[in-house]
Order: sequence, then C-alpha cells, then structure tokens
Amino acid sequence: MNFDALTGGVEPGGLRTKSDIRILICYLLTSIKAPLAKDDLISIAVDNGLANYFELVGAISEMAEKGIITISGDNGEFCSATDTAFMISKQLDAELPPSVRQKARNAAIALLAKAKREQENRVEIEPVERGYRVTCHISGGKEDLMNFSLCVPDLAQANTVKENFQNSPETVYRMLLALVTGEYDVASGILKENTKKE
Repeated sequence: MNFDALTGGVEPGGLRTKSDIRILICYLLTSIKAPLAKDDLISIAVDNGLANYFELVGAISEMAEKGIITISGDNGEFCSATDTAFMISKQLDAELPPSVRQKARNAAIALLAKAKREQENRVEIEPVERGYRVTCHISGGKEDLMNFSLCVPDLAQANTVKENFQNSPETVYRMLLALVTGEYDVASGILKENTKKE
C-alpha cells in the first residue's frame, strides 16, 4: 500500500493514507450521531496518534467543500455528517483497523460524556480581592443537589479546581455528603477508591 499522508505524530497502527483519514472522519461523525466541534474532532485523532494534524485539517476542509460533511456554527466550529458520510462510513469503515475504530469511538464517547458533565455540573470563576472564587454546582435536574464556593489565590489554581471537579463531580458529591453526615468510613473508602485509580 502506498502511504500518501504526512505521518508526524502518528503512532504505529495509525492512519497513513488520505483516504483512511477521510473514512475516519466519516466514521467518527456517524458513530456518535451528533455534531462534533472541529477542534474536538481533530484532538480525538491527534491525541490518540491516529492521524497527522495537518492531514486532518486538510481532509475536513476538502470534505466540507465536497459536501460530504457540513460545517456549522457562528465561527464554523461544528462538523456534522451528511447522508454521503453515512454511506461512506457504512461501506468503508471496515477499511479502518479495528484498533483505530475502537480508539476513535472511545475517545469520542469520553469527550461527549465530559461535555455533558460540564454542562450539567457547571463551575463559575470570578475574581475577588485576594484571588478567585470558584463556585461549583452539582446538578440535580431543575435545581442543584449541592453547590459550594471556595477561594484560591490565583487563576491557575481556580482552573485546576474546575477541571478536577468536572472530571468527577459525583465523587466530590459523595465525599462531601459523607463528611457532613459523619460517615467517615464511607469517606475513607472513597479516598481509597480514588487513590487506586491514580
């Protein structure tokens, strides 16, 4: 097989042909059945070593020009599959190695889950006299199950709190609930669970 794509940043088993990269884009957009931010689409493939950054950007532009995918949003930031993309994916997704399909699908699902968590469990960062106040909201549907605020000295720490909270709001909720109800054994168990994950 002749490789015709740039391979910088591509891991062994990644995609080395322009055709395969276009199939990957169709596969990702059709497997999640939802518009995907262009930056997220690129990061799924690049961060997992599936394809070269420049090849992905070029393929997205080319596919949009040909009507295989659509680009929408105020700044052209969202990609969606057209009927043609669904057809390509259905007919050709077997051309992609199974490991590539699995990595891409898992990364897309994780990305969508993260976006949903961030939407449902929002964080506000506001400057205060001695740093920043971070307010975290744990959603319970129409109203918050819990919200709390803490002050940190700088924006870097505020962003760290935001990221860690949004990575696992359910763990924060369980831990705070265990501590304020005096369930120290439960809190200890939660700490042990999270220590094992790291």
